Parts: sequence; C-alpha cells; structure tokens
Amino acid sequence: MTETRVYAGRLAGMMLMGPYGDSIGRVRDVVVTIYQHRSHVLGLVIALPNKRQIFLPMLRVASINPSEVMATSSSVNLKPFQSRSGEISIQHELVGSKVHTDDPEHAELHGQALEIVDVELKQSRTRDWEVSRVAVAQRGRLGRLGKVAVVPLSRIQGLSASGTGPADNNAELLASFQEMRAADIAIALNDLPEEQQTRLAREIPNERLADVVAELPEDSRIAILNQLGVERAAEVLEEMEPDDAADALAELPAGTSDVLLDLMDPEDSAPVRRLMSFSADTVGGVMTSEAIILTPQATVAEALAHARNPDVSSSLSSLVFVVRPPQSTPTGHYLGCVHLQKLLRHPPATLVSELLDLDLPALSVADSHETAARFFATYNLVCAPVVDEGNHLLGVLAVDDLLDALLPEDWRDQDWRVGNEAQKEPQTSLQEGHADA
Repeated sequence: MTETRVYAGRLAGMMLMGPYGDSIGRVRDVVVTIYQHRSHVLGLVIALPNKRQIFLPMLRVASINPSEVMATSSSVNLKPFQSRSGEISIQHELVGSKVHTDDPEHAELHGQALEIVDVELKQSRTRDWEVSRVAVAQRGRLGRLGKVAVVPLSRIQGLSASGTGPADNNAELLASFQEMRAADIAIALNDLPEEQQTRLAREIPNERLADVVAELPEDSRIAILNQLGVERAAEVLEEMEPDDAADALAELPAGTSDVLLDLMDPEDSAPVRRLMSFSADTVGGVMTSEAIILTPQATVAEALAHARNPDVSSSLSSLVFVVRPPQSTPTGHYLGCVHLQKLLRHPPATLVSELLDLDLPALSVADSHETAARFFATYNLVCAPVVDEGNHLLGVLAVDDLLDALLPEDWRDQDWRVGNEAQKEPQTSLQEGHADA
C-alpha cells in the first residue's frame, strides 16, 4: 500500500527499487528545506552498491511502500550528492539538534530544551512532500532520551533555513523560492546584483533552474549561463523545453552555443538544433517539439494519462495531436487533433482517431507571428499544430510562447501591470527588503 505519511527514520535503510523490481540502492537520508515553518522535501540521498551517494529528486519517486521505495525509472543521475546552501539533511543535520516548542498540547515542554528524534513527512494534495510533524524528546542527565512527543512543525521553534540557529540571507532566499512560481523567482533574481544572482543560481536544482532561466530577461539569462560553467549550463539546458533552450542558445555567442549543444545529450539537443534552424520571426522559431502526440490506435484513457503528466504545461495538454508513425517530430502524416474537453466526454476505451477535429487548420513553420495571433483569436485555442509542406507535424505553438515573441524585448524587466496602478505601487526588491531588516 502506498503511504502518504512516513517518518524519515523509517525511510533510512529502505531499498530503492526500479519499476521492474530491480534494486538500485538504499535510502540514506532525506533532503528538505525549512523556512518560517514552511517546508519542502527535495529528494532522497541514495547509497549505490558501490557506496557512492547520489541524489534522487522526489519527482522521481513513484511511491513509498511499507518496506521499499519505488522509483519512476531505473535510470538515475550518478553525480555524487553534494548538499547546497539552504538544504537540510534530516538524519545528518536535523536529528539530534536542539529546539523548543510552544505547542499548547504539550505545555509541560514549554521552555525546555528538546532534541529532534525523527521527522514525519506528508504528501500534500498536490503530491508534493513536506515536513508535517517533528518528534522531540528531552535528554536526561545520564544521556537517556525521555518520552517522545510529536509536535506540528508550526509549533517548533529554533529552526531556520539551514537547520538550527541563524540563517544567512542566501539560504533564506533559497528556502523562500520553494513556495514561488518560476516567473516570480526570475523577477526576484533580476532585482539582485549579478554576483548574488550567480551564487543563488548555483544552488538551485537543475530542473527548477531550467524553469527560472526560461523566465529571465536576456541579459540575466546570458550572465547566469556563462557563470555556471559549460557542464552545468548544458545540464540546465537539457532540462529546459526545447523552444526555451533554443532561445537561450541563440542569445549566446555562436562558439559558446556550439560547445553547449555538443555537451548536451543528443536526444535533448536534436530538437533544439532543429528549432534553431528556423527564423526567429516565424512560427517555426517559437514552436516547441514537446506535445502530446499519439497514433490513431491510442485510446481516450491513454490520452488523458498523458494530459495528467505534471511536466506537460496546461496549454500543451489542452490538445492531443494524432499522427501516423513515427510519433517523434517530424512525425508521419498529421491526421488531426482532439481537445481535452472532448476527451473528457467520451468513454476511456474510445479510440482518439474517432474523435478527430478534421476542420481545424494547421499553422505552417513559415507563418508570421501576426498570422499565428489571428489563428488563436479565430479558433479560441491556446496551442496549435505546426506542419511542413508534406503535412508532417513539426511541432506545436503555445500561445504563451507567441506572446513572449510579440511583447517588447524588455517586458520581463517591467512590472506585468500596466497603467497607473504599477506606478502607484512600485515593487520592492528582495535585496532592499533584506537590507532594511
């Protein structure tokens, strides 16, 4: 039975299994961030059979069972685990540290020095994991622990972004980023000095940093990618959507972009190279190769399973595109598309080929941005198929990517509000806020 609550102490030593029953390693620790009683479980520290310790993001954890942890894939990143600023390893740093509590349910513990014994983790409705409760106890004169009390995290005092004790500015910012959207993190970073931007970027995990870099203004994006070093920059680009990676590489000097493309995994770099071959002022230059693309034999159930994938944006999950093999772009003959709402109205076993919208035209890679804007306005859609002259699906254009191309180049440097309200309520940067504190 899959568990939605588990103590970190029980996880330690559990086997990590692949989806086909293959053993990957053992859980050694849990990595979290905690800031002002808000928490986020980042992932697990896994000891491989060769004793190397690696990091497994919680996104790669399929389930936690009573006796084992199941991974979504047997393929793991073999890069040795290194803790970053603002991250806390529960067993290594948190257990055994001193705190106190103001929990009204445990008035007898008020004003007492307590020791953390274990930490309870809980999966939220959004499927993210967080710290819910902390097991604490008093240590007696002879070194023995007294009765254990379980206290809500919100009632634990003495914790900071870096464990126990005072937290540094960067650690607090990194912890606060856990609660923010990528676009808001980009705004916050853009308000900081370049040196601090780089320090913070180095501490953000690749998957998260990829989303943030995509939202940054051009100057900040170039600066961060240059300062990360080519190996880390290539890893971040691999995690980005192909169209965002193509945009970022196009902003760099040709020599640098060539090096980064060569360092990227060929499977990730191939669609990026293809997108970079199109003119930036055409639909081909702003489309993405990431979309829900199925064959005619796929069912409604399969299509909805793809649409539920959290890695697929809301705009790209609104339409399912049906093609003849191959499914990877450029695909075989493009047959048509099905809207998500239509899928929801039909039985799971229905073939998607029976529900195709055959009247919706497709965009061409050579179409202008204005043509694409008129398309979206005419058909009230948030993404559209893009085909070549042979009617092969080359990609999909999302309305947010089109807006990004149509807005002024410096729009990310400005408040998203327009008119008097933005002038009356100027935004205070994080840098200024911490300077006053």
